Amino acid sequence: MNEGPESPTAVVSLHAIVRGRVQGVNFRDFVYRRAISLGLTGYVRNLPDMHSVEVVAEGQQERLDLLVDHLRQGPRGASVDSVDMQWGEAGGQYAQFRVTF
Repeated sequence: MNEGPESPTAVVSLHAIVRGRVQGVNFRDFVYRRAISLGLTGYVRNLPDMHSVEVVAEGQQERLDLLVDHLRQGPRGASVDSVDMQWGEAGGQYAQFRVTF
């Protein structure tokens, strides 16, 4: 069966920028643990502006949707103002999910 991009099991790519109080509150570790539990690949990193975190993840659409729900909430101590998302085709270049610096 050929999965179309609208299928919840299709493998796609998410690029998200999370803004707010998201640095210094274990946000990257929070995202890492959620992504690993969802079987996603990609990375999370702090951005130099000190107020945002970048998340690049690949996996099934339904699992990425769950990750987005987690991004909107964040860990205790975080305050998420916005989550800007771009969706695309998965490139398959990530073997695992990791925290980068």
